[in-house]
Order: sequence, then structure tokens, then C-alpha cells
Amino acid sequence: METRELAYFVAVAEELHVGRAAQRLGMAQPPLSRAIQRLERRLGVLLFERTSRGVTLTPAGAVLLEEGRRALDAVDAAARRAVRAGQPTPRLTLVMKPDGDAGLLEHVLPLYRRDPDAVEVEVLVSGIGEQAQLLRDGRADVALLPAHDDLTGFDTEVLLVLDQVAVLPRGHRLAGREALVLADLAGEPQLHDEGSPQVRDVGQLMQLVALGQLVAVVPETARRNGRSDVVTVPVLDAPTTSLVLAWPEGSRSRAVAAFVRASTRAATADQSPARAAVTT
Repeated sequence: METRELAYFVAVAEELHVGRAAQRLGMAQPPLSRAIQRLERRLGVLLFERTSRGVTLTPAGAVLLEEGRRALDAVDAAARRAVRAGQPTPRLTLVMKPDGDAGLLEHVLPLYRRDPDAVEVEVLVSGIGEQAQLLRDGRADVALLPAHDDLTGFDTEVLLVLDQVAVLPRGHRLAGREALVLADLAGEPQLHDEGSPQVRDVGQLMQLVALGQLVAVVPETARRNGRSDVVTVPVLDAPTTSLVLAWPEGSRSRAVAAFVRASTRAATADQSPARAAVTT
């Protein structure tokens, strides 16, 4: 199967309309229809049910759509990584959300620079939840992200295990407590409730909390936010969360391997309240 015909199929599967897919691809409709039919003959299965009302995916088509998207993304990522690897000055790109390193990066970078396989590091700061996609699509070489993200296709190392705290407006009824349990927050507007504001970054989250629009249960590194209009209170029964270093599965990059070594060493030596999850 060629990537071109796979791209044709994905366009039709997403549009569920050959005409719109042809327009999206910048081609005429008849050759697109013929390409899909050739693909079906080659695979020996129907990918679409065709009726007078349009087309719908068959079970085989639904599987190919899911897998095809991943395959096309992998091809694009490979091209981006190859272009970046061919630059005159080698560079390693790390992606993380704002303050998403739990304070580790200031210890990691000096260790990394001393490694003979180290290259220049570029730090790419993304929105909340965007790190994995930027790593997956080849825009980054390594990522710092929470363990609950989709880690499919990555090799990973858990660096830190973190307790969680509630972030509250300073005048909140619970702000003076030494500790909370999750039941104390029942009825409070929280981050992932239906209809809650869409939050892209930590700064936006803290502003919404300060304005009393929601409360949030987040990793204890939120204590580092430096704002005077919010407070953090430990949540005793909240599950711990982990900070994970991720990189493409099977990577043979010596620069990436050196960064993993430096990160695990820094995590082991870290003296913050977070607990190191790796050993030397």
C-alpha cells in the first residue's frame, strides 16, 4: 500500500463524501473513486458501504481509518525528524507544559551538557495535554508529561512520583485547612466537570481559580506557582501522579540516550518534596 492511496482513503473516510474529499485533496472525483476501488480490490474487502444517500465506513474501513491515520502521522514524523537530524547544528528538542518539569530541568541540563553525546537543547513549551502529540508527530525528541497521557509508541522512564494538592482561591472556605480529602471538594466546580472552561495552560488555570470559577486538584508542583491570590492544600486521599520522560520507541539517538541518563540521575538526586521514582 502506498502512502498516497492511504491518504486518499483517509480523506474519503473522514469526509464520507467523495466529492468533498476530492476537493480537499485538490484532484478530480473520478480518479479518486478509482483509487479507492483499486485499494478495496487489493485488500479483498469493502471499505465503504455505498448507497444513494452517500457512503459509510464498513468495519474494515473503520479499522483502516484508525490505523491509517497513525501510519500517515508516523511517515510525517519520520520526515520531520530526518530534516531536523540533517541540520548543520544538531539539536535536541524537549517539549513540556509550563512548569511541567517539577523543577528538575535546572539540574538535568548541567548534567546533560557534561555528557559527550550531548547536543544543544531547545525547550518547547506547549499547552496542557499537547506534549505527547508534539513528540508523536516529530516536532520534539523527548517530552516531559504525566503518566496518564497516551504513551503508545513511546519508551518511557518515570522520573518522579508526586502527591496532589487542591488549588483554591485565597478567600475560599477551605483555604485555611491544613489538609483535605476529596469529599471536602464535593459540589465545587472542578476542572473536568461538564461545561467547565477549556484550560490550555497553567497560567489560565491559576487565573480561573483566583477568580473563583473553579478549584483544581493537581500535582504538588503547583505550590511553585508564586501567586498570592491562590493557596494550595494537600489532598490526603488523592491518587499520586507521575512525571514521565518519553521518547520515540526504539530510538537510536545517542543525544536522546544521554538526555535520559541525565534526567534519571537528576531525579534520583532531587531534594524536592516529590519522591524520585528511579534508582541509580
